[in-house]
Amino acid sequence: MTHKLQAWLGGLTAFVLIAVILAVIRGQTPRPVTIRGAVLVQSADPHKQQPIGGVSISAGDLAISDAKSDPSGLFSLTLHTLIRRGHPIILSFRDPQYRPLDLNDFVSNKLYVVHLVPLAAALPTSDQKKVKVTNVRVRYAMKAMTELNVGSAVKTFDVKNNGNVPCNGQRPCSPDGRWKANTGSASLDAGAGNVFRDARASCIAGPCPFTKIDGDHLSQGGQVITVSALDWSDAATFLVEAEVFRSMMSQIEHSSYPVIFGEGLSFTLPSAAESISIEADLDGNTIIFPVGPSLFLSWASCDAATNSDEGRVYRCTPKPGYSFQ
Repeated sequence: MTHKLQAWLGGLTAFVLIAVILAVIRGQTPRPVTIRGAVLVQSADPHKQQPIGGVSISAGDLAISDAKSDPSGLFSLTLHTLIRRGHPIILSFRDPQYRPLDLNDFVSNKLYVVHLVPLAAALPTSDQKKVKVTNVRVRYAMKAMTELNVGSAVKTFDVKNNGNVPCNGQRPCSPDGRWKANTGSASLDAGAGNVFRDARASCIAGPCPFTKIDGDHLSQGGQVITVSALDWSDAATFLVEAEVFRSMMSQIEHSSYPVIFGEGLSFTLPSAAESISIEADLDGNTIIFPVGPSLFLSWASCDAATNSDEGRVYRCTPKPGYSFQ
């Protein structure tokens, strides 16, 4: 009985294990394969292999839907569930400015880096009279809080005292404790929304060598400033002055120069950049081209992408009939 029981339990354990494995296999849903890659301009110079955005990519009936490359050239195609790795595939790349490309390959777990040849490169240069685009500059504006000098403030005040009177410990006294002294003060108010900068005070009349500006509160600035003075001789007059500034939001103009590699122009801007325009010389004539949300330029096709640091990357390629110099 013992051997039979052990054999029966062993068989039961194996049966349960097989049942569990089958249940797990049946419960798993096959995951579709996603093909990822990037589309670049064909060039022997790596600097000129610029990303191409807006390229239509298809895989016939194998993909759930067609795709388009983004401004960085990135694309992804999700295949139907039954398509597994190793399956033959034809990837088609289409863009009106580039030669069509049909790539014969196999579904694989790799990054597909595809290079397209510009149509302009296939035309004889003698048949093309291109407008030269030179001296390209990018202009944009950034909002920032700035302080504007809206005026200045001036005030005098007197400190009355009689000189040569021994202090005898009756404060205030002179710094050496010998003479009876007196103090005086004055305040300035810059007004709501304003602050003082570069405040300064000095003795302008009376026995100034026997006076002292008390404290260093002027350097702190602010809407209200107060200055006090100590006088241990005869009466003296003091002057306090300060510049008045007001904080306000303003647009600061910036400019930069893009980088040109072959037929590609690239530049980056902060995400908060506004009023973007491109200034360029077309056949020697300087023209400013506003760059609106649609990134439309009469002489170039542009796209933009956001970086991980929230900056914006702009890439432009000349339209037929134009070339960067």
